[in-house]
Amino acid sequence: MRQRILSTFGLWAVVIGCIHFFGVTGGVWLISAVGVLTLREFYQMVHRMGLDPFDKVGMTLGALIMLAPFYATRLLPAAPELAAPGTILAAAVVVFALRVIGERRPDNRVETLAWSLFGVLYVPFMLSFLVRITVEARSGLMLVIWLIAVSKFCDVGALLSGLAFGRHKMAPVISPKKTWEGAVGGVLISAGVGAALAHFLAHLYPPEFTPLRAALIAVPIAMLAIVSDLIESVIKRRADTKDAGHAIPGIGGMFDLSDSLILTAPAGYIAFALLHGL
Repeated sequence: MRQRILSTFGLWAVVIGCIHFFGVTGGVWLISAVGVLTLREFYQMVHRMGLDPFDKVGMTLGALIMLAPFYATRLLPAAPELAAPGTILAAAVVVFALRVIGERRPDNRVETLAWSLFGVLYVPFMLSFLVRITVEARSGLMLVIWLIAVSKFCDVGALLSGLAFGRHKMAPVISPKKTWEGAVGGVLISAGVGAALAHFLAHLYPPEFTPLRAALIAVPIAMLAIVSDLIESVIKRRADTKDAGHAIPGIGGMFDLSDSLILTAPAGYIAFALLHGL
């Protein structure tokens, strides 16, 4: 637990420092680096399943997907849609389909194609919505920080609440340590964190992002964070591994760090679009 707390503070220091010194560009590159490293660990787990995904080209295309919302209009001002994440995702389908015909055994071509594509879709494409919030929304960087805080504090709150009050298992087969009591505690703590950020840092957020609205938005975001964490557990069990990696002491790998953000990133984008019109 002590190592986990120290790593958490260290990671937040990196996030704040990167944004302070490099602004939006630093935030975009930090998010993109997390996405690519998460995809790398995802493909490593697929290898442990006995399959052989197109990891190198997948990570390259994943990086392009993550950076596209920020650089598309700068590099291709006449036709930014050519560098849109959806366009690059479609290109990934074409590339993987062409390669799988001649580069994989007949008995695992379907699985190779499926896992290679799922990795690009599930990790960088979903996390690219954090970049879209950063680029498109008013106070975009602060909204991303809010979204990360709400998502990750749900995990911390669920852990502490589960240790203190946990009695009823939520998903004993998938994640035996998770309890319904812990989940409720995590959601409540996320709502409190979301409201507190909107209150104490009100001058950094859009005026309509009131503490009450922040708390209400935090509730479904936190619920999705729990589901997102469970999905990672499903993948890890399929790969027969406890942690996605060992890059972060006390936490695990990059996938263990970013797992809760994968589903909350697009949900947050939709919520902010409805509330602020981005």
